[in-house]
Amino acid sequence: MAKHRPERDSWGEWSLSDKNVYDWSSEEEEPDGRARPIQVLLVKDDHTFELDEAALSRILLSEEVRDREVVAISVAGAFRKGKSFLMDFMLRYMYNHASENWLGDADEPLTGFSWRGGSERETTGIQIWSEVFLVDKPDGRKVAVLLMDTQGTFDSQSTLRDSATVFALSTMISSMQVYNISQNVQEDDLQHLQLFTEYGRLAMEETFLKPFQSMIFLVRDWSFPYEFPYGQEGGMKFLEKRLKISENQHEELQNVRKHIHSCFTNISCFLMPHPGLKVATNPHFDGRIKEIDSEFINNLKVLVPWLLSPRNIDVKEINGSKITCRGLVEYFKAYIKIYQGEELPHPKSMLQATAEANNLAAVAAAKDLYNKKMEEVCGGDRPFLAPSELQNRHSAIREEALQVFRGVKKMGGEEFSRRYLQQLEGEIDEVFVQYIKHNDSKNIFHAARTPATLFVVIFVMYVAAGITGFVGVDIIASLCNMILGLALITLCTWAYIRYSGEYRELGAVIDQVAGALWDQGSTNEALYKLYNVAANHRHLYHHAFPGPQVEEEGEEQDKKRD
Repeated sequence: MAKHRPERDSWGEWSLSDKNVYDWSSEEEEPDGRARPIQVLLVKDDHTFELDEAALSRILLSEEVRDREVVAISVAGAFRKGKSFLMDFMLRYMYNHASENWLGDADEPLTGFSWRGGSERETTGIQIWSEVFLVDKPDGRKVAVLLMDTQGTFDSQSTLRDSATVFALSTMISSMQVYNISQNVQEDDLQHLQLFTEYGRLAMEETFLKPFQSMIFLVRDWSFPYEFPYGQEGGMKFLEKRLKISENQHEELQNVRKHIHSCFTNISCFLMPHPGLKVATNPHFDGRIKEIDSEFINNLKVLVPWLLSPRNIDVKEINGSKITCRGLVEYFKAYIKIYQGEELPHPKSMLQATAEANNLAAVAAAKDLYNKKMEEVCGGDRPFLAPSELQNRHSAIREEALQVFRGVKKMGGEEFSRRYLQQLEGEIDEVFVQYIKHNDSKNIFHAARTPATLFVVIFVMYVAAGITGFVGVDIIASLCNMILGLALITLCTWAYIRYSGEYRELGAVIDQVAGALWDQGSTNEALYKLYNVAANHRHLYHHAFPGPQVEEEGEEQDKKRD
């Protein structure tokens, strides 16, 4: 936790000479207690996210700032485009703003957030500066200013979900998001912004207000000052042209721009020149101002005060309510839990999304062909078709549908398409089962199978009971009469189920028993099917006759022991 210091300047923050006395109570911090970047969001090797709640709480819940309204300023964008480099100049301004020469000595190395030249990423996850700056707004309120640096998007070690999550979280947490772009605002930059902000909006509660606050497009290495001059004025004219919606635009382009306008309360732009070849090509460059082009320095002197001046900074708001440092900690925790879970869909690359849509379209076309041709064979009012003929026609049409799928040019490669082919085969087989049932329902003998079978059983048992009673075999006659009565009760029960629609499971058992007697050519096969039906539905018997069943099971166990 930050210790209270006795002297502050007019902005309510510590002077640069005092920052070395900044102390932390945690043993995890550096022993000299100097302010430094603290990693609060970690991206693990398995591409999961973890919030360092202890580090976040130490910074935002210190006594001086926890109940202050917070201004969260974040810089996000593609990796290796100078985000951390810019953040360090912002730190210099926050520490030296009272001086006109806030940039410091021309021979002083640039320190603060870790940065370096080269092609490999430097920042991972989200880092925040361990010192929260207290600033007096023009209306007299003292607010806490938090600076956040984020992992660059689209590096070689991050998935699209990693990039989307970090960008979305920083946008959700910040009140001012600086979108760091190189050379120009291209259509893919806008599409990525649309994807990332939508991924953030999914995690937030629905609101009638715009979900995010200020978005600043910072175009670095701007090469066309003769069209739009460097600075805010040229940037606003340039951005207005880029985000303009016209009737002759394609619907996709219009939707991207409408989405961006609907997400942010304020949108602005600043055009920055290239910092010079020494910055770009010297591997030993350490941020000394004397090695940076003067035109870049002149515009930097305009950009940073424009972003951080007390009248321009925006207090963080969520659903119209101003947020304190204490509240920001809770929102940070809540948002990261959402991204740690599986509630949100995983964003996909353009190729993967296109390949999935392409393969799903091929599956739909093949299924449509199968359904259309099977309808001509046995659908609607078509007459009953012999089961063997239906199976043959199905096999031929199924193969034809699979050929349609294979014949469509699909993105993603053969391996990617194989699972969609398997999906198609499974869906066709499921549909065929429905066609079998539909075809069987047209067979009048199939519909009358159960009552006909029960009538035959009743008739046979009636005749058998009469004959055996006449010859004096009363035991067999009684058994036949019992079976006759049971068959008659079953027939009445079946008729009631068909009429009322109740007890459908019992009706299905009766149909299966009758089907076993009807379909099987031999007594053994019929008995075997009857046994399977009884085994599959023995819970109905247990429910109806709990006592005898238990006794029978006991007798069977005794026989086995013998």
